[in-house]
Amino acid sequence: MTKDSYLVGLIGSGIGPSLSPALHEREADRQGLRYLYRLIDLDVLGAAPQAVGDLVRAARDLGYDGLNITHPCKQLVIEHLDALSPQAEALGAVNTVVFEGGGRAVGHNTDVTGFAASFARGLPDVPLERVVQLGAGGAGAAVAHAALTLGAGRVTVVDALPERAERLAAALNRHFGEGRAAASGPDRLPGLLAHADGVVHATPTGMAAHPGLPFAAALLRPELWVAEVVYRPLETELLHTARALGCATLDGGGMAVFQAADAFRLFTGREPDSARMLADIAELAGAVPAPK
Repeated sequence: MTKDSYLVGLIGSGIGPSLSPALHEREADRQGLRYLYRLIDLDVLGAAPQAVGDLVRAARDLGYDGLNITHPCKQLVIEHLDALSPQAEALGAVNTVVFEGGGRAVGHNTDVTGFAASFARGLPDVPLERVVQLGAGGAGAAVAHAALTLGAGRVTVVDALPERAERLAAALNRHFGEGRAAASGPDRLPGLLAHADGVVHATPTGMAAHPGLPFAAALLRPELWVAEVVYRPLETELLHTARALGCATLDGGGMAVFQAADAFRLFTGREPDSARMLADIAELAGAVPAPK
């Protein structure tokens, strides 16, 4: 039997502006649930990312039903879990931990399905032959998998840490077939973007705590579509600049909602209403919903 009371949380760095608590709690209220969502911010605690294991164990011991995991812990948390879902194992990244009976901690990844659902809804007809992605961390692994699942011909992963981009590209080629992914350093970004159909941004740049552009605005052009993972603010400097040039764009709000809906389902066993949650994030972020 499903319960009617839940305690969940979010572990990450600089998560004060997160809308996850409101998204989860609003949907729970509509379903008549008692649902408390707490922020466990590494910056507030003065803790290093490597403390994620201790925090997961503490949450389990305190009776939490589950946790969301965000930057910079989506990969670090894996060694502290008892099991992984097939998708989380394939990705090598976890954004949702469910505490099962006996305190068994199982890692899942709802970022893949979240980004795929948002992209299909917001950029349904864009070309996908050549995609450039910035960021090879936990979110980057998820959105690259999603892009290739959606039919991208080739994804080139660009990261400031070349070995991280190479590891992700190798994993993608093993999963999707040789030649579907490549790795590159930031120095090659001008040439890559000049010939790309679109760019996916999956680094923290643009978040409230990390403002700015992830690359020079001069590299944008009207034919290039731009998909953002950051959702707070919904209109990052990258999206603002791209829209001004006439680029087709996708903000991070849809991914945030669809991954939250999937996590809510894992925590509670109940079906969330993603349409209501999309209206929630538009209101919470102070944005007008995009026309359908």
